[in-house]
Amino acid sequence: MKRRLIVGISGGSGMPIALEILRQLKTCSDIETHLVYTRGAEITLPQETEFTVADLSVLADVVYHNTDIGAAPASGTFKTMGMIVVPCSMKTVAGICCGYSDNLLLRAADVTLKERRRLVLVTRECPLSTIHLRNMLELSQMGAEILPPMLTYYNHPQTVEDCTRHIAGKVLDRFDIEGENFRRWEGCI
Repeated sequence: MKRRLIVGISGGSGMPIALEILRQLKTCSDIETHLVYTRGAEITLPQETEFTVADLSVLADVVYHNTDIGAAPASGTFKTMGMIVVPCSMKTVAGICCGYSDNLLLRAADVTLKERRRLVLVTRECPLSTIHLRNMLELSQMGAEILPPMLTYYNHPQTVEDCTRHIAGKVLDRFDIEGENFRRWEGCI
């Protein structure tokens, strides 16, 4: 049986990272991706990429409408490896932090936390306000992993795609999935 991984996409900037994660997961024969995206994601996707929502949906095994709060990921009995929210807007961070589960993405994140499964939030905002920092601290204390898409230079990226692929690799690494062309720090030579 395939392992299930929920991928949530909210309206923050960073759609290329979400697409790269889904693209890489598509090559993992033992993982079944369950995608849910917000209205904000639908608006941001064409602003940052050439992709449509239909193109996005093809990258996932199962796609849910965000208003379907009775869908499988809304229940703790639906076994998953956990959930990635990428990008994760500060609105989504606030909703998860406060348990305001008025849509499927927020409910799935809430369930992931209550079931003590891995929840990785690829948070997007700059600069961060005290409210943002407080919400992320509280989520970290609840068990969520906060993974902002920080650039690294030790891997000598040549293109924006190299940076995107590296961040995707860092996210996938949280689930013990080896990212495509992911270069780990090997120490100083």
